[in-house]
Parts: sequence; C-alpha cells; structure tokens
Amino acid sequence: MFYRNQSEGGNRSRALKLAAQTLWRMPGRFGIARLLGPSYSLRCVVFHDISPAESPFTRGMGVSITPTDFECALKFLTRYYTPVRMQDVLSACDGRGLPPRAVLVTFDDGYASVREWAAPLCGKFGVPVTLFLNAAFLDNQRLAPDNLVCYAANELGMGIINAAARVAKGADTLELKSQGEVFSRFFPAISLVERKVFLDALAHLGGINEHQLAEEAGLYLTRMQLCDLGSWDFEIGNHTYTHVRCRSLTPEDLVGEIDRNKAELEAVAGKKVRSFSVPYGSSEDLTSDLVGHLKHSGHEAAFLSESAANLRDADKFQLDRVSMHADSDDTLFFQIEVLPRLRVTRNRLFHGPEFLRNDRRPPSSDQFGGLKRDSIPNVDRIEPRM
Repeated sequence: MFYRNQSEGGNRSRALKLAAQTLWRMPGRFGIARLLGPSYSLRCVVFHDISPAESPFTRGMGVSITPTDFECALKFLTRYYTPVRMQDVLSACDGRGLPPRAVLVTFDDGYASVREWAAPLCGKFGVPVTLFLNAAFLDNQRLAPDNLVCYAANELGMGIINAAARVAKGADTLELKSQGEVFSRFFPAISLVERKVFLDALAHLGGINEHQLAEEAGLYLTRMQLCDLGSWDFEIGNHTYTHVRCRSLTPEDLVGEIDRNKAELEAVAGKKVRSFSVPYGSSEDLTSDLVGHLKHSGHEAAFLSESAANLRDADKFQLDRVSMHADSDDTLFFQIEVLPRLRVTRNRLFHGPEFLRNDRRPPSSDQFGGLKRDSIPNVDRIEPRM
C-alpha cells in the first residue's frame, strides 16, 4: 500500500492514463512493449477483495476491485493471454514450457468475496486461480490486523491508533499519520509479541469487540466455502497464519506462521499446499531464513507483489506479481506489459544485475524504529497494493 500527495498522485495518474491510451492504440503494441524492457516469461497478477463498494474494513488499503472491473480484467486476460495453473508454473518456471503470454491469476487474504464473485466469474471464463490465505481468520472469529487497523482508522481516527502504538512501543514512538504508515513502517519494526500488544490495546481503547465485529462483518471465507472452492479450479496457497511482516520472524515464529498455516489449510482443503505468498508483497520480507524454511517445509514457490516482470530462468522463490487496479484495456495493458518491464530496467540501472538474481532488496535509508524505508525511485509506486 502506498499513499502520496493527492495533487502529485492525480498528475501522475493522468500522465500514465494518457501514455496507456496512446500505446494501446498503436499497431503492434505488444511488440512495442517488448522493446521497453527485457524478456518477460510469466505474467502473474494478484487480486484481493471484490466488492461493489469499499467498507470501513478495507477503505484506504487499495485492495478492492468492483465485480464489473474484475470481469473486465478477466475478459482482457482471456483474450490476450493464456491462463495457467500453479502446476504449469512449477513444471516450467523458466517460461520455456509455458504457452505464449502465460498468466497466473492469484488472490491474497481469503476474503469471502472470492467465493461470492471470483469463483463464478473465473469459472465462466475458464480461469484457474491460486488463493493464498491465512487460516487464523477462517470462519470469521477474529479480524486480520490490517482490517482491524483500517476499521479503527476509518471509524475512530488515527488518534486511537497512535495511543495503541504507544502502549506497544513506548511514549517516544513516532506519530503515525495514516493507516498506510501502520502497515509499511510500524508493523515491520515490531515483533509478533509487540504486534499483539498493539492490537489488544487498539481493541480495548477503541471499545471494539473484535469477535462480534468479525462475525457481523463476515469478511473472510468459512471452512465450508474453502472446501467448495476446490470444485472451481482453485489451488490453495500459504500466506502465513496471521498475515505478518516476515522480515523479523524468529525460527519459532516461522514454525507458528508458516508450518501451522500450511498444516491447517491442508487439513481443511484436503490437498497439499505447495506455494507461498509474502504478506504485503515486499522483497524485504523474503529473507534468506524465510526462503530456507519454505524449502525445508515442502513449499515449491514463493510470490512477491512488487509488480516487476519475471525474467526467463526466474527463481521460483522470487516470482513477482502485478497488483491489478484497472478499469479499461489500455490501463490493464500498461499495468501488465509496460510498467513491470520498466521496473526491471530501473532495478538494473540503479542496483545492477546482481539485484535481479540474488538479494532483490534495494538499498534503504531513514530509520523508523529499526525499519529501513527503501529509496527506489517512484516508478514502482504507481498503484496501491498490498
């Protein structure tokens, strides 16, 4: 998720829209896009919540897309690309065994709207899906941290969030000015224990009955709905047990968040969980300890959400996805074909080829309670994502 000055964001959006419209009208547009960056083997896209309108639990996170826009995206993907399954990706990650313009469609977080809207529409267009989710929130007995923070920010204001942050980190905690800063700056800088203290304090100070609110909202899939998705060509993937920032997890945390989630999802779905999606999608959270643990625990691939192109011979544990937020073919084309290539070119220019092959984490600066914010130029800060 990324937030910016409204005027700056509006000007950038208009410029990108104009560029997308211009390129889309050109003959041979896919060939032109290939000239803008390196070879692109596998397109991966990620969605989250499908909803006619944002709720207090998601407003401001940039994770929602309307059913109409989602259907438009599926029409675009099935017209210009070949949807593939996770098995295809695992068997031919280098792209050589995949069909031309192969695309993997994924969902993160396990919202109930996946069963209500995504499953019927994906079935209609014959699109297989990989769904990454957190077992802790199945059956709506509690709220995911992001949704609780979002609800508190929208309904009660940032004051209550800062009060809870001071309970968790002390009186000298820097002020959080938006819910985006909670996710991108505060959460990465605290331990799981401190996060629990923060969330408990947030519920207490805000007078929030989390269990009741979760049941009433019905945001997430139930176990029965998850089982039902098997008949719609959905594969289930791991997204940690409680949707955590992974960069500071201890070995014990990894067992609780990775292994527990994998085991519970396999017990419910009755199928092996083979892939993992990094919560928040940042390569800074894809640590060597995490990758090692994923391989040891039987995972075969890991996915980010930094909206960069996957090159040929891509590492199966560093596959990237494009976060989809578009309502027209020209913008969809620009998001999938143009911007990911430009980001790879940018990464090469600023960080060199080793950045693409090994440690993808960019240089960073500006400490916030131990967290370093990256200093990559804004070409990868185009659309909000999570």
